[in-house]
Amino acid sequence: MHALYLAWQYLVFHRLRTLTLIACVTLIAALPLSLEVLLDESERQLLSRAQSTPLLLGAKGSALDLVMNALYFDDEVPELVSMRAVDELWDSGLADPVPLYVRFSARGFPIAGTTLDYFDFRGLELAEGRQVALLGEAVVGATVAEELGLGPGDTLLSSPQTVFDLAGVYPLKMNIVGVFERSFTPDDLAVFVDIKTAWVIEGIGHGHQDVSQVTDNTLIMQRDETGVVASPKLFQYNEITPDNIDSFHFHGDTGAYPVTAVIAIPHDVRAGTILRGRYLESEGLQQIIVPEKVIDGLLQNIFRIKNVLDAVIVIVGAATLLALLLVFALSLRLRQRELQTIYKLGCSRATTAYLLGAEILIIGAVAGVLCLAAVFAVEAQGSDIVRALFIN
Repeated sequence: MHALYLAWQYLVFHRLRTLTLIACVTLIAALPLSLEVLLDESERQLLSRAQSTPLLLGAKGSALDLVMNALYFDDEVPELVSMRAVDELWDSGLADPVPLYVRFSARGFPIAGTTLDYFDFRGLELAEGRQVALLGEAVVGATVAEELGLGPGDTLLSSPQTVFDLAGVYPLKMNIVGVFERSFTPDDLAVFVDIKTAWVIEGIGHGHQDVSQVTDNTLIMQRDETGVVASPKLFQYNEITPDNIDSFHFHGDTGAYPVTAVIAIPHDVRAGTILRGRYLESEGLQQIIVPEKVIDGLLQNIFRIKNVLDAVIVIVGAATLLALLLVFALSLRLRQRELQTIYKLGCSRATTAYLLGAEILIIGAVAGVLCLAAVFAVEAQGSDIVRALFIN
C-alpha cells in the first residue's frame, strides 16, 4: 500500500507525462476493440436490410451497384430496366413486384420513386401527415424532415443532375404531405414520391399550357386538323397544383418507362426458387439476385480490409509500447539520484522495484478503465455511428 501511495503521488506530481502515457495505452487498447464493435454493428445493419429483401430484379451488370442503389439509395445508378420487367413479374404469378426508380436527389437526399406497396413492405409508419396520393406529392424520412426542417405543407425542389443541363432532369417543386416515423434505416434519409412523379422529374411526363388556347404563334410549330405541335418555347410547369394537374401527361409506351430495380416478393420459397431459375437460364438483359448474398460478399471484403487494419494496429501498438518502455528507461536514468536517495534511506532494491511496478500498475489500471468506458460508449452509440459513417 505504501508503494502505491508513493507511486500515486509521483504520478500526480508529473501529471503531464502521466496523462500522455495513459492516453497512449488507452488508444492502443481501445482502437481495435472499438473497431471490432463498429464492424459487428455494420454487419448487423447491412445484413438486416438485405435479409428483409428476398429478391431483387435489375439489369445485368454490377450486382453490388444494384443492391446499394435499391436498398441503401446509393448515388451510383445501375443500368436501367423497363416497366415491362414489372409486368412480367406480375404475369408470372410467382412474386409481387415493387418497382423503384432511384436516380435523382433533393438538397443532398435521394428521391425514391416507388409505389404504396413499398411502404407496406418496409413497414413504414407515418409520424404526421398522410401518404402520397397525387402526382407531385412526397413523403420524407425522419432524418430528411429533421435536417431540412420540413413537414406537411412545405415544398421541396428536386436537384438537377448538372447545373447547365436542365432539359434532361426537370426540377420539380414537390409538395410534402407526410413524414415517416424514424425507422433507423436508409428510409430515414430518403424523399419518397410516386414513381410517376419521378418520371416527371426525368422529363418523360410534363405539364404545360393548353396549346389549343395559345395565341402566341411563336409557341406553335404546326397547327392543322389533326392537332397542334407545340414549340420547345412553350412554358412547362415546375410545380404540380390542383389547377394544372390535369395538364400533366406522359409520352410514349408506358412499358418502356425506366426503373432502376424491382423488389420481387415471392409468394413462397418454391415460387422464389422457380423465379430465380427462370432468370438464371435466361439469356436476356436482366438478372435476379439475392441481396443477402451480395452484401455477405461485400462484408467478406470488409473483413479482409479489417485484417490489414488489425496488422497495422498491432505494428503501431508494438511501436508505441517500445516507445513507452524507452520513456520508462529514460525516466529511470533521470531518477537515479532519487532512487539512490530511497536506497540510502534504508529501502531495499525490491522496494524500488515495487515503486516502479506500482506506477506501471496505476497507469495500466486507469488506462484500462478509460478503455472500457470508450468501448462501452462506442457500443452504446454504435448504431448511430454506423449509420452516420456507412449508411448515410
